[in-house]
Amino acid sequence: MKASLIKDCRNFLHSEDGAVTVDWVVLTAAVVGLGTVAGAVIWSKTGVATAQIATYIGEQSINTSTF
Repeated sequence: MKASLIKDCRNFLHSEDGAVTVDWVVLTAAVVGLGTVAGAVIWSKTGVATAQIATYIGEQSINTSTF
């Protein structure tokens, strides 16, 4: 029984079936994670820029004089 279990464990560790699938899952998770981080950074910076632009536009006066 013990020899069979050791043999089964050894076969499992040396088997490469499904390794490509695992690689793709890890790569996909990494890409999604990096995209999430990049999106969060960009999202936070656009809020600040939007507020500054709105303040600038709100402070501008409109010239209503005619020629």
